[in-house]
Amino acid sequence: MRDVALAPASVPPLTGGLADSVFARADRDPTLPVLAHRARSGAAGWEEVTAARLRDEVVGLAKGLIAAGISPGHRVAVMSRTRYEWTVLAHALWAVGAELVPVHPASSRDQVEWILRDAGCVAVAAEDEQGVMTVGTVCARLPRLRHVWQLDAGALPGLIERGTVVPYTTVESLRRIVLPDSTAAVVYTSGTSGRPLGCALSHRGLAYPCDTLLAGWAHTAAPPGEQPSVLAFLPFSHVYGMMIMLTCVRGGVLMAHEPEVTEAAVASALSTFRPTYLYGVPSVFERLYKTFLRTAQQAGRGALFERAARTARDFAAAEERRRLGTGPGPGLELRLQHALYERTVYRGLRAALGGRVVRGTSGGSALGRELAMFYEGMGVFVHDGYGLTEAAGGITMQPFGREKSGTVGMPLPGTRVQVADDGEILVRGPSVFQGYVGDETATRAVLRGGWLATGDIGRLDAEGYLTITGRKKEVIVTSGGTSVAPAPLEQRLRMHPLVHQAVVIGDDRPCVGALITLDPDFLAHWRAALALPGDHPGREAREENALREEIARAVASANSAVSRAESIRVYRVLQEPFAADNGLLTPSLKLRRAAVVRHYAAEIEAMYQARSRSRPVVREPAEWDEADDVFR
Repeated sequence: MRDVALAPASVPPLTGGLADSVFARADRDPTLPVLAHRARSGAAGWEEVTAARLRDEVVGLAKGLIAAGISPGHRVAVMSRTRYEWTVLAHALWAVGAELVPVHPASSRDQVEWILRDAGCVAVAAEDEQGVMTVGTVCARLPRLRHVWQLDAGALPGLIERGTVVPYTTVESLRRIVLPDSTAAVVYTSGTSGRPLGCALSHRGLAYPCDTLLAGWAHTAAPPGEQPSVLAFLPFSHVYGMMIMLTCVRGGVLMAHEPEVTEAAVASALSTFRPTYLYGVPSVFERLYKTFLRTAQQAGRGALFERAARTARDFAAAEERRRLGTGPGPGLELRLQHALYERTVYRGLRAALGGRVVRGTSGGSALGRELAMFYEGMGVFVHDGYGLTEAAGGITMQPFGREKSGTVGMPLPGTRVQVADDGEILVRGPSVFQGYVGDETATRAVLRGGWLATGDIGRLDAEGYLTITGRKKEVIVTSGGTSVAPAPLEQRLRMHPLVHQAVVIGDDRPCVGALITLDPDFLAHWRAALALPGDHPGREAREENALREEIARAVASANSAVSRAESIRVYRVLQEPFAADNGLLTPSLKLRRAAVVRHYAAEIEAMYQARSRSRPVVREPAEWDEADDVFR
């Protein structure tokens, strides 16, 4: 068993609650812009909010909450996309000692009912009429619920108006009695394997990783002399998004809110807000890469982009060897190639991100090493960190100047990490949660002598870098006894531009298989670029064969990273994507693996039956024939 811990960070101990940082910032630097949102007048651009204005809005809303009967210990749900009101409401709740319960706005009626009832919420702030209607359908079964507020209908200004009779001293009295170990939020797990569990997170637990990151890494978030800025677009209902929000507010980082998570909306926000730091989940960085590639191909510069991408990866790998002391760094020829592509390619890619991004962080799941190398080589350090809801989102980060792609870095100072003999990652530190709300049995199952059993499996290398290899419950064991972690294979499959999603399967089967969905945007571009000659029926057949060959290449590339026993031998390309609407993704877009296997049980059975009749199904592209039609 390996145990790794870094020296504690020089972070001042928390003496109150999370709302205190809003008041302290306003006293220290009242004119500093701290938040931004789309201009409400209809004009283009962003409206910035100063630290003093944010404090005043938090105080006004806190007074309104008091007038509405919200008291210390009351739980209030926020069911909204990432928007300015979310941040203000969260800090107003913390100012009066209430507990925040984030709910993803795309949650189903049953999920909403479960969370509101399990948490015992007395109020819920829903973003729009649809959210209010969803809550309304289950109100009769929620005896504690007293208020339903609609953000789009002016609920917050109404609360502020209602609170004008409440003196400021009442807010101050409540804020000052909030203790660091009081519960600040009840954040529900994604529910990938059953009912979501409510994780009770204290003010101290939520603040510690944020303050530790600010102490050690804030200077990397912007060019020297500039205020760091972040575009927030991932949901605050997920602990990762909430952690970003708190880090920005506590560190004086200008944070813009973008509720829309479509490719067009995020691209527009990046180009107009121009953040200095980029955060996201791997699918965001995969999508950006595919957009770069598609745009280059449409401009007739696809070959140039691919050469530049290879050079970026090679350059970053050489730089990594240099900083880790295992190599001399890029040679003269590589430096010259990199300088050429800096002028012709990389500068334009950074401009598409707003032109000011210097670094970024990926979380939620593992970021592929090749993708991290690409971004680093084009001039934007994007490296993995690791966290989970039960640890307030923050466990590891890449040490500055010693980043190692393909790992999630080292434990944050003050946090200890062990890898048990069975590969499970155990965590101990100030950010570990207080327990699952109302479920002592589940709490005892994961808190063992002060150590949190994460359910993730991984390994620590000789220098103390942690690599995540998968989820303990997701490890596949074939009928031949081979154990396979699906995540690395899925990650490599998604690197192919045509592959949108992938689920690796194979429990109690003779070999590993995969279910694949295609990226509709890139598929349309690929079909247009193929431009096959001939009549319509013949052209369709040749196009189908070409598509099979491309997917075969994606599978072969994924297989190149594992042994033959672990490789994908059969697969199906599906017509329908995995989505929250069809129950195959959680609201935070994580795979419901068991649901996917149930949903496609017939396709999976047919896939393995086809293999038993004619093996192998997966061959070199030149060996494809009509008998092996895996497209369904």
